[in-house]
Amino acid sequence: MNMKKTSPDILRFSHKDMTIEKVEKKFRGFFSINEVHVNHRLYQGGTSITLKREIFERGDAVVLLPYDPVTDKVVIIEQFRLGAMNDKTPWQLEFIAGMFGENEHPIDVAIKEAKEEANLDISKEDIIEVSRFFTSPGGTSECIYMFAAKVDVTDVGGVHGLEEEGEDILVHVMSREEALDLLAQGKISNASTVIGLQWLQLNYARLQKSWSS
Repeated sequence: MNMKKTSPDILRFSHKDMTIEKVEKKFRGFFSINEVHVNHRLYQGGTSITLKREIFERGDAVVLLPYDPVTDKVVIIEQFRLGAMNDKTPWQLEFIAGMFGENEHPIDVAIKEAKEEANLDISKEDIIEVSRFFTSPGGTSECIYMFAAKVDVTDVGGVHGLEEEGEDILVHVMSREEALDLLAQGKISNASTVIGLQWLQLNYARLQKSWSS
């Protein structure tokens, strides 16, 4: 395959083109907020004024898209999310997800969360990487590591989650088309789940071929 050359004007700046002058901790709790004083190079030359920006530090997270290539079904969980209280309902339909620390590998966390949130037993060999993206880089440093996992949805369902973490998670198994219909109806509004379903729609045929062989 012939790869087109990237224009030299695209993403020509890097870390060396910014200077962090000061970081002040403004809040430290379950999440953290830092105030960062920074300047950076400008496209037309020179350096920006010193910008003062608050950054929401919540750590990075994994998202896991469980897909059964034989039945063409996905596993989606439902749980209460306070941040969605201004939506039609604060109960959200999502893919499996969880935060992780510096000493944890994203795939290991995905496997652990799959067991805790949906009672799914998944091996590393059944996981592929989908994407890596920032949720809202203008205000938070959070980066999402998204994976898809081959699963057998037979006997999958029920209510799961860790009681000590206040989790009350209802597990749904539905066809890919049903999930896409929910997305079209606006009943799936969680960003990573939207991204995951759109990716699945573009790649499900490939997954069925590779995972069913």
